[in-house]
Amino acid sequence: MMRRLPRIVLLLALLCIGSVARATDDERSAAHQVLVMLHLPAAHYRPDAGYAGGYGDGLGRASRRSVATRIAREHGLTLVGDWPMPLLGVDCYVLDVPAAATPERVAAELEHDTRIAWAQPMHVYRAQAGAAPARHDDPLYASQPAAAEWHLADLHAAATGRNVRVAVIDSGVDTHHPDLAGQIGRSESYVDGSPAAPEHHGTAVAGIIAARADNGIGIAGVAPGARVLALRACREASADKTLCTSLSLAKALQGAIDERADVINLSLSGPDDRLLAELLDAALARRIGIVGAVDATRADGGFPASHRGVIAVGAAPPLPAGAWLAPGRDVPTTVPGGRWEFVSGSSYASAHVAGLVALLRELGASAAALVRQPGGGIDACASLLQAGATHGACADEALLSRR
Repeated sequence: MMRRLPRIVLLLALLCIGSVARATDDERSAAHQVLVMLHLPAAHYRPDAGYAGGYGDGLGRASRRSVATRIAREHGLTLVGDWPMPLLGVDCYVLDVPAAATPERVAAELEHDTRIAWAQPMHVYRAQAGAAPARHDDPLYASQPAAAEWHLADLHAAATGRNVRVAVIDSGVDTHHPDLAGQIGRSESYVDGSPAAPEHHGTAVAGIIAARADNGIGIAGVAPGARVLALRACREASADKTLCTSLSLAKALQGAIDERADVINLSLSGPDDRLLAELLDAALARRIGIVGAVDATRADGGFPASHRGVIAVGAAPPLPAGAWLAPGRDVPTTVPGGRWEFVSGSSYASAHVAGLVALLRELGASAAALVRQPGGGIDACASLLQAGATHGACADEALLSRR
């Protein structure tokens, strides 16, 4: 058995190297692509009236792909894929840009083509996780920052997120983790060429939001009564490198809207992106609460946290104007393989607020009920009272304070 161990270690090392290489190649490919949007005809002019339900309109879609192929040929590009976006009234085409050109310049040239609704570079997004601190031996609930800072057990006496659907647009979630058993309403991958698998970042975010409470193991999620839509739009090269693209995120956002999510969590950040901005606006118009992680290296917090209507959340000051501060350091949470680890970063602060918004939604309120403390922190109890909570320790404390 001991003789076989070095071979096993070598095999695992090669698998890890291969995973990093694939993710790096994917990042390079995405950074040299453009997205081209072609308008869909008005619904009553479409050859197939069932388009919106089936994402395909037969001859009409074939015709648009033919147009996209001609556009690619005329501009010296290569058509590599497409995805229908009926929610925005467009089909989205992915085109490779030759090495001698830049996606920004090519997109600007394509904007002058009257056949095109708009064109943009493919952007790459990174999860906002920090380095994991050392492990602790403390009981996991007692060591959750929200247990003390937000009086989590008191919140759960008033609301648990029951019947609220929270879309976790992230890397893969371990749907078989014992602390997430029964908590996942749907799991789907929108990452092309990468088989779905449990991944660290997505599993950690999902656990903070909705890990089961009172099951004798692990942690209690901020909204243990909620149901998670695990929509994989990112892939992991390593525990601290999680990457997504404009297109994979757009597919997942459309999926979240189609599934009627109540809350969407985006623990990631990158450049401004028109396609994603349009989908965020479509979600906000449907009164979906959207929470985004602040990128501390960007003055405006980075996109999508900087997008109007998105609830921007960071783990430590300084924060952009209007952003919220939430627990995001030394947070115990679920990770693949039925394990728990401590994590840090604004990714996990965002997950806390997504869970809190789920509690507000159960009470029939929106993120407008959040109560700000000096410095940008959240008074969670006061927020639930603002949302109309009438029972539990938070309500009792408010009653005593009025006497």
